[in-house]
Formats: sequence, structure tokens, C-alpha cells
Amino acid sequence: MCRRLALGLLALLVGAAPALSASPPSQPKAGMPGGADRPEAEIARKAVGTASAVTYVFHAAGTPAAPRAVVVLAHAWGAVDPLTYGGWIDHLARRGYLVLFPAFQQIGRTRPVEASDNAARLVKSALAALEADPEAKPDMAHLALIGHSAGAGIAINLAAQAKTVGLPVPKLVFAVMPGGIASDAASRGIQLTNLAQVDPGTSVITMIGDREFQASDRVSRRILRELTDVPQNKKLFMRVLSDDHGFPQLSATLAAPGSPKEGYEMAAIKVPPDPPVDPKAPRAPRPRWSADMVLSGEQTVLLQQLGRNPVDTLDYLAFWKTFDLAADSAFGGSGDLAVLRADPTFLDMARWSDTWPVRRLHAETPRAVDATAAAAAPARVAPAATKMPVTRKRGSARNR
Repeated sequence: MCRRLALGLLALLVGAAPALSASPPSQPKAGMPGGADRPEAEIARKAVGTASAVTYVFHAAGTPAAPRAVVVLAHAWGAVDPLTYGGWIDHLARRGYLVLFPAFQQIGRTRPVEASDNAARLVKSALAALEADPEAKPDMAHLALIGHSAGAGIAINLAAQAKTVGLPVPKLVFAVMPGGIASDAASRGIQLTNLAQVDPGTSVITMIGDREFQASDRVSRRILRELTDVPQNKKLFMRVLSDDHGFPQLSATLAAPGSPKEGYEMAAIKVPPDPPVDPKAPRAPRPRWSADMVLSGEQTVLLQQLGRNPVDTLDYLAFWKTFDLAADSAFGGSGDLAVLRADPTFLDMARWSDTWPVRRLHAETPRAVDATAAAAAPARVAPAATKMPVTRKRGSARNR
């Protein structure tokens, strides 16, 4: 009888474990980096371009007192719906930014090698279309780029090509969980352009997670290594650490930056149709089919995980807060990431409800390398950097 009672109590305690566990930190208050700013504000959602070449636009409704700094968010491969990053977009718009989400990929028709040029055309066209919009009111002197996974390669390419293609020179590039980047000119994936063209005044942060991070680690360090004209104090390598101290656990995987939010799905945003086809005009040649036009099994799994990923402490205090602080420094200060790194609040991740500290962010300034080593580096990158392996881990849907 005593044994049965003991087993029953044990089962009750095990079943109640999640409820008894420490809970993770919630979103900071309004006015703080990563915080819940202007919850009462209405967010304008619209599209510029046409159905086959569209950029989604988000900003707080109404005419701003001053031009809005511009944030371009480059999505992961296949994640063409802004819904996937709706939470982050909403946060940025409420902080006063003009957010552009260029759909640089048509699934089944676009090759990775074409994506950077597509993104450049879309962003340039969107800025031109919005320049006379009194509510959008883009500040061309204050542009930041965020890229996730394959979008990280797109973002850094946009920074390198800005002067050539007629885009504003970005003040900040935030490359989160870089992936899908070709290891050399003969490999599939996003081909990095000459990163020595990135303006020396641009601050660049690469951030990876600690769950199956090897490929992202190599690509991140490669990007920073090839930024030969960017000074060391404007480059930063960061790592987000998972933490299972409480419930739900925090898992820093490739899907962690996903923040689905209703109201940001592309189906809810009216997109101008493509112009009618002139029957007398010669037909454009159909693009030659290539296997990298379609999503692989791993990429399909990633999209599913991004769509299920909850908005949590890693969003508020790792991704959103890091960008907020770096953008404040880049737009209103020196953009010196060494100074930002020295600030203890920059790496702090707050505390679980039982006062146990959440594992802090890791940040390091990459070591300087000479130009010859940087030029030779891409040939030494392992082919595994082009893959996006699926992470299988305990109790979470976050994954590659």
C-alpha cells in the first residue's frame, strides 16, 4: 500500500513538473531594447511592385515627424511569406522603422545564384516607390539589413553591391544563422560577392546558435574574414546558447528567429497584379530548370519548423535586443561594436522566474587576417557549409 502511494505521488510530481518549473523571462517593457513598444499603434501593411516582383512594406500608421530609418529583412530560402517573421517585423515597425520584406524568390523558378540580384532590384524599386509616400517617408541615410539563413548571404551581398547598384550604403548588417551559402564558385547556394566592397563604415554582426552550429560557424567566420575593408571594431561574431533550466526550454537552432504572427501573412496584403502580356511582344525565354529551384527535404522541414516556432526569450533578448542596440549605435553613434560588446547589458539574457540567470550571449571580435589569407579562404571552406542538416533534439520544434 505504501509503495503504491509513493509511486502515485511520484507520478503526480512528474506530471506537474512543467507547472513547477521556472518560467523564462518575458518581453522587456516599452522603451527597452527588445521591448513591447507602442502596443496601441496600428501597423500599416502594404505591397509595392507586382505579383511576380513584390516587396512587402510595414510601418506604424500615420505621418511620422521625421523620416523613418529603413530595415530590410531578407528571408530564409523558401520563407517567402512575411508571416514567418511577423513578430519581428511587428516589433521593428512599432519601434518606428520602415520595414521592407523583398520576396526575392519564386519557389520553383528562382535559383540561389539569382537571388541577390533579385533582392537588389526589389529594394531599389521599393525605395524609389516609397520616396514620395508621406507615411512611409524612408530615410535613405539610415539603412540596416537583417538576413536569416540564406537571407544572411543576401544581406551581406546587398551591402557589398550597394554602391554599384545604386542602393543606400547600409549602416548595419545583422546576419543571423547564416546558411545555404556556396562554398566555392562551382557549388550550389548563395554565391558571396566580393565582400571587400563592403563600406568601411558598415557594422557587421554574425550570430549563430549552439544546436548543430558547425556550418553556420564556418560561414559566419568566412563572412567576417572576407570583410577586409571593415575595421575589426565594426565586426562581431556572436553565439546564442540554449538553456533547459526551466520550461519551456530555450533552443537556439536555425528556426529560432522564426516568429509567426497573424496579420502579417501575404494572403492578407493586397498585391498589385502583373501587367497584361502584350500578345505581339516576343515571349521571354523560359528559365532553364535546375534542381536548386525547388526546395529540398531539409528546407521543407525548416519551413514547417519556422511556421511552428514560438516567440520567446531568444527573440526578445537575443535577436531583437541585439539588433535594437546595434542599430541605435550604428544610426546614432559610432557603430563601434567593441564598445557595445563591453557593455554587460548587451550580452545579458535576464533571469528565469526562480532568479537563475539565463545563459548569456557569447560575443567575440574576430582576429584580423591579411588580404592574401582572406582571398584564399573560400577554397578551404568545407562543402558541408552549403548543407542545412536537420537538428533532432529534446522537446522542441526548433530545428534546421
